[in-house]
Amino acid sequence: MLLKWMNFHIKKAGYKKTVTNFSTDVKDGEAYAYLLSALAPEHSSTTMIETTDPKERAKKVLETAEKLDCTRYVTSKDINEGSANLNLAFVAQIFQQRNGLSSNKVAPVVQDTPDDVEASREGRAFRLWINSLGIATYVNNLFEDVRTGWVLLEVLDKISPGSVIWKQASKPPIIMPFRKVENCNQVIRIGKELNFSLVNVAGNDIVQGNKKLTLAFLWQLMRTSILQLLKNLRSHSKDKEITDADILIWANNKVKESGKTSHIENFKDKSLSDGMFFLDLLSAVQSRVVDWNMVKKGEDDDEKKMNATYIITVARKLGCTVFWLPEDIMEVNPKMILTLTASIMYWSLQKHGPYEGPGPTGSAASQEALPEEEEEEVVEVEEEEEEELEAEAEAEAEAEAEAEADAEAEAEA
Repeated sequence: MLLKWMNFHIKKAGYKKTVTNFSTDVKDGEAYAYLLSALAPEHSSTTMIETTDPKERAKKVLETAEKLDCTRYVTSKDINEGSANLNLAFVAQIFQQRNGLSSNKVAPVVQDTPDDVEASREGRAFRLWINSLGIATYVNNLFEDVRTGWVLLEVLDKISPGSVIWKQASKPPIIMPFRKVENCNQVIRIGKELNFSLVNVAGNDIVQGNKKLTLAFLWQLMRTSILQLLKNLRSHSKDKEITDADILIWANNKVKESGKTSHIENFKDKSLSDGMFFLDLLSAVQSRVVDWNMVKKGEDDDEKKMNATYIITVARKLGCTVFWLPEDIMEVNPKMILTLTASIMYWSLQKHGPYEGPGPTGSAASQEALPEEEEEEVVEVEEEEEEELEAEAEAEAEAEAEAEADAEAEAEA
């Protein structure tokens, strides 16, 4: 892309040759001289092009580039010796500072495909999740920020302490492209050690910004983190891994114990779209937290969205870490459905005690072992907490309703 851009401008400036690489084709500095003359005529002199000494020309090229605020990562010697990586970095800097592209042209409107929309939503969820981990780097643009590999190494070190060989890693800003590849190769190596499915995936795929492969890697990273958290809350067999099936069994058992009839076969179950199973599950882990007067039947998309929005509100009020959007529930995105269920499970296990493994779980058995006075105290505390949560949920719902009404009124005006 940079070669195409460079050739476009130097051809307009009168340069007769075509640049095919960032080594031998630019080592005499002539192509740079024409490029800067085209992009920054106010800073260029004719002597930069007219001089026949490659060393002198390279020096003048760098002097002109400095006037465009291009930091000197290369020397005239680097240009004359045809250092490909350094010349690539130099051209990238020029492009960033003065690309010569018109901002007046109206770009054609490109409709997002369903895959693009889903990738954007998943990207948002992964960005929020990464930022919740407390790593040193704050992620603003997921697909750009992970391309250096550094952010992924920070996340891996958080999930699997000691797995990253930091002396072999390069911290941004990274000028040399191969340093990014080195970082991402280490990311892939650690992923394989964690038994991620990474068939035909290389570090360069992340560097190149392959969204599909990046999302697939991030999902495995997030899933591993979630399962580790749940594993740590088990009351026994701590060496045994928690599986997706364990989460599914726990959720169905919780709902069944509460007296509800909702049941799901898997995390792709289309019945999840109306939100009723999650509302039953939330009510099961904390009775009275759900205001059933606010729940809709979920017979159309509007009602499903209202239920999904309310689920997120209640989950957040409970203290669950929320990364999802209502659409993830409505469309039954299995990845986000799993993380939502796991988040509710994690909150419940922290609140009510460790996970005993697959099979019926419940507070009844544990309460039978309590003296009558202690049991009454537990009930009173739970009731107080439930009342507080219910009040908070109602307040937030009212605030959201008022905000929607104001927005509608403003739109009509």
